[in-house]
Amino acid sequence: MKHIARKRFGQHFLTDRGIIDAIVDAIDPRPGQCMVEIGPGLAAMTQPLVERLGHLTVIELDRDLAKRLRAHAQLTVIESDVLKVDFSLIHSAQAAPEVIASGSDSAVSNHKIRVVGNLPYNISTPILFHLLDFVDVIEDQHFMLQKEVIDRMVAKPATSDYSRLSVMLQWRYAMENVLLVPPESFDPPPRVNSAVVRMLPLEVPPVLDVKLLSELVQVAFSQRRKLLRHTLGRWLEEKAFGGTFDVQRRAEEVPVAQYVDLVQRLATVV
Repeated sequence: MKHIARKRFGQHFLTDRGIIDAIVDAIDPRPGQCMVEIGPGLAAMTQPLVERLGHLTVIELDRDLAKRLRAHAQLTVIESDVLKVDFSLIHSAQAAPEVIASGSDSAVSNHKIRVVGNLPYNISTPILFHLLDFVDVIEDQHFMLQKEVIDRMVAKPATSDYSRLSVMLQWRYAMENVLLVPPESFDPPPRVNSAVVRMLPLEVPPVLDVKLLSELVQVAFSQRRKLLRHTLGRWLEEKAFGGTFDVQRRAEEVPVAQYVDLVQRLATVV
């Protein structure tokens, strides 16, 4: 029985075999690696992944699809909303048995998980922010997303695509757009172009208060056409920040490193 795509889950199933092969090649799965696929759907990408890996954990919210996936002997199926999934528990569960038996935390940390998926476009940003909470146990991420979202993710300062999303991800990841995916590659076809992004957690990330950075950046971009003195400048005054920061700029003109530096200095006074 054919599965009908459900709008409430944002389902668009990838059907283009050439695109599927190109995505799997970009991911480059290796036997024995710990990998998690978000939203496997009809398993178009799942099957070629598991053929290379030997085993794969999948997260699927759709009850009917989860039932189908459980019939696959090489899959571990987590039937859940991905926003409720604790990836650190998956990391622990997927570590090699001999590592778990050794009881060595340092050994377990060497078996980080790789995360892939065709993310539902209606909740792609919340998923990306959710994964930030578990970035320490993640080796890399490859996601298919709406192209305009990826454009914002990888945008440079002083461009129209540079946004809160750019800053909140670039402080922690190195990212690149690796593949364009046209609408006709899906069933049903979405109304937008898609693309695949590669996200590599920085090996030595800056030490900062993520919640404070999030608040700061949200304030900065709240009125992006205005100079920062109208938004971030007033917010800094409320925080009794006595340092210097050029607020005669717009939010999109400030590089990520300067936002990071500001939040690190601000943390000493709040």
